[in-house]
Amino acid sequence: MIGRRHFCGALGASALAASWQAAARGAPPLDRAYVNARVWTGHGHAHFADAIGITGERIMAVGGEAVRALAGPSTEIVDLEGAFVMPGIIDCHTHFTKAAFMLSQPSLRDVDTREAFVERIARAARALGPGEWLQGGNWDQDRWGGAMPSRDWIDAVTPDTPVAVIRYDLHMMLLNSLALRLAGITRDTPDVPGGVIERDANGEPTGIIKDAAKELVLRAIGPATDAQIDAAVHKGIALALSKGVTQVHTPELEWITHDAVERIHRAGDTGLRFYCLLPLKDWSRLAERIREQGRGDAWLRRGGTKVVFDGSLGSRTARFYEPYADDPLTRGIIVTDPADMRAWMREADRAGLQVAAHAIGDEANDIVLDTMAAVAKANGPRDRRFRIEHAQHLKPTAMRRFARQNVIASVQPYHAVDDGRWAVRRIGEERLKTTYAFHSLIAAGARICFGSDWPVAPLDPLPTIKAAVLRETLDGLHPGGWFPEQRVSMAEALAAYTRGAAYAGFTEKSQGLIAPGYLADLAVFDRDFFAIDPETITEAKLLRTIVGGVQKFG
Repeated sequence: MIGRRHFCGALGASALAASWQAAARGAPPLDRAYVNARVWTGHGHAHFADAIGITGERIMAVGGEAVRALAGPSTEIVDLEGAFVMPGIIDCHTHFTKAAFMLSQPSLRDVDTREAFVERIARAARALGPGEWLQGGNWDQDRWGGAMPSRDWIDAVTPDTPVAVIRYDLHMMLLNSLALRLAGITRDTPDVPGGVIERDANGEPTGIIKDAAKELVLRAIGPATDAQIDAAVHKGIALALSKGVTQVHTPELEWITHDAVERIHRAGDTGLRFYCLLPLKDWSRLAERIREQGRGDAWLRRGGTKVVFDGSLGSRTARFYEPYADDPLTRGIIVTDPADMRAWMREADRAGLQVAAHAIGDEANDIVLDTMAAVAKANGPRDRRFRIEHAQHLKPTAMRRFARQNVIASVQPYHAVDDGRWAVRRIGEERLKTTYAFHSLIAAGARICFGSDWPVAPLDPLPTIKAAVLRETLDGLHPGGWFPEQRVSMAEALAAYTRGAAYAGFTEKSQGLIAPGYLADLAVFDRDFFAIDPETITEAKLLRTIVGGVQKFG
C-alpha cells in the first residue's frame, strides 16, 4: 500500500532548514511532495528522477535535492514506494461522446459467428421498448470470415425495433428494414456524395451504408438531450482518468463534445482536459467564437478543425491509387470534395486555426499533403502544425513530406495489430510495407503523436503502447511483429503519448514533461515500463492519476 508520512519525519531537520531558507528567499513552499519514485521526466530514454514537488496546479521541483529545498512544515509527503511516474497521457484522437454513449449500448465487438451476431441483436432488442432505436455495435465482419451482414440477417428478430449498429471503424453501419424505412432509404434514394448505400442485385438497399450516407439515418434517430450527453461524457471522463489519461483531443465532425464539456466546465471541474477540434467547414463559426470568448483555458481549449477526406480500410472506402485486392471494382472514395477542402483549409489557416485532416489511403494522404503545401505557400510562414489523422497507408515519398512540411502524423498503433489480421486481403503484401509505418516516419524526421481512436480501439493507452513496441497482431499469427521493422522503442512510444501529443495540441510549454513550471499532470503505475518485458505492459496497474496537482483516480 502506498503510504503517507508527515514531511518532517521523512526528510529530516536538514531538509527543513533548507526549505525555510528557500522560503525566506521568497519561493513558495510545496503543497505536496511525491518521493521514493521512479520518475520518467519525458526528456529522453534514461532521464529519471526520484521526487516531484507540486504547488497548486504546477510542478515546482523535480529531484530529491530540489524538492527538499522547497519543502515547508505544511508540505504533505507522499511515499510512492518505488512506483513509476510519467507525464499524464494525452490521447490525440478520440470520438469522445460517441464512445461514451457506447459504454451503455450493446457491443458486438467480440461476436465471431453470424448466429451469435443475430442472437446478440435479438437479445438487445428485447430489452428496448417498441420503437426505441438499437444503436451501439462495433461489429467486425472479419471475425466471422468476412461475410457482410445485411438487413435480412436481423429483420425477423427486430420487427418493432429500428436497428442502426455501426462497424467498429465508425465508417459503416447496418440498418434493418424498419430503420431503412424510417430513414427514408429506398431503392430510389440517390447515392450520397461522399457515401455509399449498398444495394443487392435487384437494386434494393442491403442495409449497409457507409461514410456520408450515415447522415440519413442519424437525422432519423435525432439528437440526444443535453442531459443525456452530459451524463455520457461524465462516464467517459471517469474511464479516461482510470487509465492514466489526463487530456484528450477530440477531432470530430460536430460540436457535441465541445458544447458538453463547456457546460460541465461552467458547472465545475471537468477533471479531464479537452482540446476540441471542430468541423473544418465550420471554420468561420469557430473563428467567431474565438473572437468572442477566446481559445479557452487549460481544461477546455478550442482552435483546431478537422475534415474527413476518405473512408476506412475495413469498409473499403479508404482512397488508394490502385484498386482493392479483394474488390477490384473500387479503390475507395473521397468523402469531401477536394475543392471544398482546399477552400476551407485556406480560410481556416488564414484565420489562425489549426487544421487536421482524416486520410487513410495512399492517394488520400498525398492529396491532403498537396493541399496543405498549397495552403501554406498561399498564406505564408507561421507555426501552423497541420495534422493528418491516421496517416495509415503511405507512399515512401510521403514520409519525407511529413517531415519537410512539418505535418504531424497523428497515428493510432492499436489499429496495426487489429487490422493486421486481415489487411493483406484488402491491399496485398506490397502496400503493407509502408502501412502504419511509425518507425519510418520517425526516422524520416516527422513528428508523431499517439491516440486511441476510441471507440474504434480501447481508450486504455497500454494496449496501444504494446502495439507500437511489439506489433503482434491480435490473432497471434505474428509473434515476432507484423512488419517488425516498423516497431518503435518504449521511449518513442511514451514520448508520442506525452510531449509529442502536447506539441500536436500547442501545449508543449506546459504539458508532456515532468519539469518545473509544467502542469502537474501525472500517471503513476506499479512497474517501470523501461524495466519490464513489453509483453507484460498490459498487466501494469494504474495507481494514481493526478491532473493539475489533484488526484483524480486512485
